Amino acid sequence: MALLSFLGAIQQVTGSCYLIESRDGARVLLDCGMRQGRREEEEGNRAPFAFDPKTLDAVVISHAHLDHTGLLPKLVAKGYRGPIFATEATCDLMELMLLDAANIQEKDAEWESKWRARLGKPPVNPLYTVADTENTLKRLHPLPYGQAHEVAKGVSVTYHDAGHILGSAIVELAVQDHHITRHLVFSGDLGNTCSPLMKDPATLTRADVVLLESTYGDRDHRCSADTLDELAEILQAAHRDGGNVLIPAFAVGRTQDLIYYLGRFYQEGRLPQQAVFLDSPMAIRANAIYSRYHGSFDPADRAELQAHGVKRVEDWLPILRTTPTPEESMAINRIKRGAIIIAGSGMCTGGRIVQHFKHNLWREECHIVFPGFQAKGTLGRAIVEGASTVRVLHQRIAVKAKVHTLGGFSAHAGQSQLLDWVKHFDHHPELYLVHGELEKMQALQAALRERLDWIANIPEPGEQIAL
Repeated sequence: MALLSFLGAIQQVTGSCYLIESRDGARVLLDCGMRQGRREEEEGNRAPFAFDPKTLDAVVISHAHLDHTGLLPKLVAKGYRGPIFATEATCDLMELMLLDAANIQEKDAEWESKWRARLGKPPVNPLYTVADTENTLKRLHPLPYGQAHEVAKGVSVTYHDAGHILGSAIVELAVQDHHITRHLVFSGDLGNTCSPLMKDPATLTRADVVLLESTYGDRDHRCSADTLDELAEILQAAHRDGGNVLIPAFAVGRTQDLIYYLGRFYQEGRLPQQAVFLDSPMAIRANAIYSRYHGSFDPADRAELQAHGVKRVEDWLPILRTTPTPEESMAINRIKRGAIIIAGSGMCTGGRIVQHFKHNLWREECHIVFPGFQAKGTLGRAIVEGASTVRVLHQRIAVKAKVHTLGGFSAHAGQSQLLDWVKHFDHHPELYLVHGELEKMQALQAALRERLDWIANIPEPGEQIAL
């Protein structure tokens, strides 16, 4: 019989990884994500895979975020030689994100090795290299939405739009098991139906087993209009206070949403700031990819952009300034008021936002806006939870800036949206909750039981089930 192994993003949000093995011997890996957050979780990225990469026939990717793709270069470095399937836009974004991740791995290893050398300790190796990543990118096979494609003997995949980020997909796998076809549907990261630019997630009705993400399984997001009003009020308050606004944002997805909303404020005369800085080389390049695929945007949002003669998202916001070089980034820190600074990383675990924290976090007149989920163990989570001081670039810095969390900007579905999506399946297939902290999963599990009379399972790490 066909088997499914739960290898990652089990009772935690990141590290997406599932292994499908058919009775005919096909072995397909669904996602190969990096663990993010606490140091002990990130150290798990160096652990050996729970399978031999050389024995895999195919890898199927749901979307480009690193918690779904970030260990692909390690997989190839350890001997995987098969194809990697993803949507066309995901392939383009993966090239951007994985090369950036590889550069960070190499630089971090170099920095750590210098410190270790002073202590008489041996150097460390990067998790993977740029060369490993370039070899990985050669294995990408883009697939369209809505068309079944055989990825291994007796295993076919069909992608459906997940509405999360550009190219994101709900993955439908059909697995042949001795003349019987079993259907596994993985939600991937389901989009928030209130998010701009992306279409609503596709609904499916047929499955034998469903893997449902549960990042926000315990709550709904605020409605988009209320969230936008709150953001507008924060921007006005920052203008009155005479400080800057810092927004840590993921380069792919969140940044494009923010530019769209700030552009709308600008068009409506509701943006008091003098300049918006996009201080993320990866986000700048991601914008270009989004512009290339503008035909796949939600029709209503695309029509609004076209009505203003806009094809590129960044042209919607004329005061947007991009700062690709380190020198341009450092120059922003001379600006003490009137700026909105969007920079990575989204959870403040590194990147240019950390430098801007050093110059602004201790200033009472500044405002920090967190537009999305902050994982346990991250600098962003510490600030959101009210830490009075935090360690930034080896310095202890007071948190005196005003801190705001805007859950309505999440690119993930909230609890009611998850329930609404999954209820379309006929006959209540076996349901497993993944991609969530345990308490979020338990809340969604209770809601499924109470509102849909559906018993959902919470798998254990490494658990294996028959499909």
